[in-house]
Amino acid sequence: MGEYEHRLVEWNQLRLENQNNSLEEALLSVNDWWQMLPIDLHYLHWDDVKRWPDPWDLLGDGIFCGLAKSLGIVYTLLLINRPDINDIQLVQTDQSDNLVLVNQGKYILNWAPRELLNKTTLQSNIARIMDSSAVHSKLN
Repeated sequence: MGEYEHRLVEWNQLRLENQNNSLEEALLSVNDWWQMLPIDLHYLHWDDVKRWPDPWDLLGDGIFCGLAKSLGIVYTLLLINRPDINDIQLVQTDQSDNLVLVNQGKYILNWAPRELLNKTTLQSNIARIMDSSAVHSKLN
């Protein structure tokens, strides 16, 4: 099995395992899975959202900048389709961190492995914000 196929199998397993975990364990698991992928510089750009890949192409391309990892987290959470995971937003801070806000910012993902921040612990200001509905069509 090639690297792409291996990633697809792991990603599918991640989604299946986290349909029934507690909310925080599911969020940590999704966060950690994307955190373990190698980090690359500048693959996706905020100004080019219409050309962002769907989740399968994202995994196939195998290039994971901070924004690509955030996008992958969003796709994963949308596909898990849990009623207790809502109001998912992609954000970029004034420090150029690309993060995912969940449940009105109660949880912030893509900061570090095994770490869920929230709006009160975030030390940066939000420079850009995009609701997950902007990329939801890429899941069809």
